[in-house]
Amino acid sequence: MKTRIVKIKSVDKVTPDVLKIVTDKPPQYNFTPGQATEISINKEGWEDKKRPFTFTCLPDNDYLEFTIKTYPDHKGVTNELLQLKKNDELILHDVFGAIAYKGEGVFIAGGAGVTPFISIFRHLQSKNEIANNKLIFANKTKADIILEEEFNTLLGNNFINILSDEKVNGYANGRITEELIKTSSEGLNKIFYVCGPPPMMDAIEKQLANLQVSEKSIIKEAF
Repeated sequence: MKTRIVKIKSVDKVTPDVLKIVTDKPPQYNFTPGQATEISINKEGWEDKKRPFTFTCLPDNDYLEFTIKTYPDHKGVTNELLQLKKNDELILHDVFGAIAYKGEGVFIAGGAGVTPFISIFRHLQSKNEIANNKLIFANKTKADIILEEEFNTLLGNNFINILSDEKVNGYANGRITEELIKTSSEGLNKIFYVCGPPPMMDAIEKQLANLQVSEKSIIKEAF
C-alpha cells in the first residue's frame, strides 16, 4: 500500500498521557474497525520512524481519528506527537490488524490496548448492535481510564473496570483474575477479544486456558 500524507485537524488530550489526533482522510482509504496503521511524522528526521496506531473513528467517517498513549520519557515518536498542532502532517503506511468483530463476547483490555475496541464498539452502536458485549478494562488508576464516560454510556453495567495501583469506591482493585473473567462472562462459551501489553496478554491467555476456553474463541493483538 502506498504511503499517504494527511494534515492534522486537531490534537486533544483524552487523559493526562493519551492524545486524540484527528486528521484529514485520503480518498478511497479503507479499514475495518479494530485495524491499525503505521504512522510516522512528516517532519525532518522523523519520516522513517514508524509506530502502529489504531483507528478509533468509524470507517465511513470523513476524517481519521487515532487515540494514542504517549511516553514523554522515551523521547521517541509519541513524545514528538505531543508537540504537534493543527496543519502539521502525518504519514500513513500499511493498514493491518488481527482484531475484528466476530460476534458477541467479552473484550479484555489493558491500558492503551483498549484502542482497537473503540472503533468496534462505536461501529456496533451505530448499527444498534451493542447487544450483551462486555468490556473488562484494566488500568493503573482511574485517571488512566480512556473514554470512561463513553464506555459507560455504550455498555452500562457491562463495562467492568479494575485498577491495580489505586483503590476507588465502585471499582475493582488488583489485576484481572480467572474469577473476574468467569463471573463477568455468564458462562464461558463466548468469544474473547484480548489486547494489551505482552505480559498481561500472557497472563490472560493462561487464565482462559485454565477456564477451558478454546484457542479458536480467542481473538488477540499484543499492544
